[in-house]
This record gives sequence, structure tokens and C-alpha cells, in this order.
Amino acid sequence: MIQIDDAGSGSLVGGTCIGAMRVETGEFFCDIIPIEYYNEENFKNKLYLKKACEIGKKLLEKLKVSKTEKIQVCRGYMFDTFRKWLEQEEYNWESTQILNPLQDIIENSFENYALSLGLPEKFLRYTKYPFHFHRLLRWVYADYENRAKLCKTGWNSWKKYGKLEVEISYTYLQENKNYLCLKCGKNIQPGIVKVIKYTSNYPNIIYLHINC
Repeated sequence: MIQIDDAGSGSLVGGTCIGAMRVETGEFFCDIIPIEYYNEENFKNKLYLKKACEIGKKLLEKLKVSKTEKIQVCRGYMFDTFRKWLEQEEYNWESTQILNPLQDIIENSFENYALSLGLPEKFLRYTKYPFHFHRLLRWVYADYENRAKLCKTGWNSWKKYGKLEVEISYTYLQENKNYLCLKCGKNIQPGIVKVIKYTSNYPNIIYLHINC
């Protein structure tokens, strides 16, 4: 039996991971819907659904799936176009909730992809909601010039919070409060630091190393 699922569609940063696994053997393949499919024009035209279908086809080819082998597809919107294709091609498929082991495997695949984009490992491993929009927004504003291009800029939430006014200043931290520099990912020691302030749904203060 083949299972197909996605991960990362709800993350502000990065594209979306599409993965497929043959349950009996553990064979697993995945690919990423590139971030450019989430710019304003492409997102408006839902081209990410077309790309998800293209990736789904390629994954079936890699797994050498026959028309008779059972296929379970995540019931989420990401596979709307893919499900229509499966129906047209008369595959043996059903729409259902996908659980483990594929769920954890594909989420780990997306996390590894996010790390490759520069998200700090500590940021992912030790936050309760590692891909929470406003947590990721803080990481983006810590190095806006380089990180805004990694975001799903077609989202309405990005249109609302993606181009906020930012105040930059400097201050002296007198004690070690275990702050993490969200630009370089390293701990901040007591001393002079750079401060970035902006207000999204609440006031935000980001501390960076003075040279970051």
C-alpha cells in the first residue's frame, strides 16, 4: 500500500514537502514545492496544487506503483488536483487521514529542509510550535533582506505583517539571559547588542550581536 502526505504547507518559511511511502517496505521518496510557487501571482492562481500533482506523479513512478496497488492520499487541499488525476487515470486510491509512520517521516523531512534554509536547530527543536507564523516572522525580521525571499509572500498574513516598520537601536545587556541571536543562531553574551523592534499582532523585540 502507498501513502502520500505533505508537510510544511502551513509554514511561513519554505515551500511544501510532498512525500510517498510504500508501507510494507518502508520505501520513501519526497520532493519540495519550491517557494516561488507561493509568490503573490502563483499563489493566487494556485499553481502549487499543479506542482503537488506533478510531484505526486513522479513519486508514483519512483515507487513503480501499479494501477491496482492501494493508494491512500491525505485528504488535505494540497492534493485536490492530484486526486482528480488519480481518478482520471483509474488508480486504486482513497482520501484519508495519514498517520505514522509516514506522518513523522515527512515532517522530519520538512524540518531538515527548513534547517537547510538556515533556521537554527535550537529554534526548531526547543519551541513548542516551531513553525508558528509569528515565531518565524521574528526570524525573518532578524535578517529581512535575505530571509523575506524564503517566505510564502502570497499569503494574506504576509501582506499584513510582511512589510512592517522596523526600529533599530543598541543597548547594553548586563546579564546573561540566554538570548539567541536570530541572525547567526549563536548565544548572546552580556554587552552591547543590536535591538530590532516592530509590532505585528503584539510588540516584538529582537536582540542580535552588534555585528550581525
